[in-house]
Amino acid sequence: MKRRITQYVDYIDSILVGDAEQDWDNVIEKHLIQIKFFAHERLIHLIVFALVAICTIISIMTFITSGKLEIVPLIALLFVLLIPYCAHYYLLENDVQKMYDQYDEMVNKKQEYFRVNREK
Repeated sequence: MKRRITQYVDYIDSILVGDAEQDWDNVIEKHLIQIKFFAHERLIHLIVFALVAICTIISIMTFITSGKLEIVPLIALLFVLLIPYCAHYYLLENDVQKMYDQYDEMVNKKQEYFRVNREK
């Protein structure tokens, strides 16, 4: 998924930078479909990330209250899962936000439209 979203964002950036005439209606329509796919993926990973984080917290609290050492491998396993989920969700979130900006830029190629002022 990481390769797909980064390659897609780079592909759209190359279209936006290029001087060739584009059928912007078609490009925008396809881009919106990709945004939906990646936004759905982002939602699923948010749910999984939240569940793993909750399980990690519950495991830590259980270890603190009970003091059972059998829980430590579970905590370690959950941390091993939590860190990559966090990194992957971060990637998805930032790239979907970038896709929103690309959409605005595409629409601006056709007509004056909303633009985020990044200076504030």
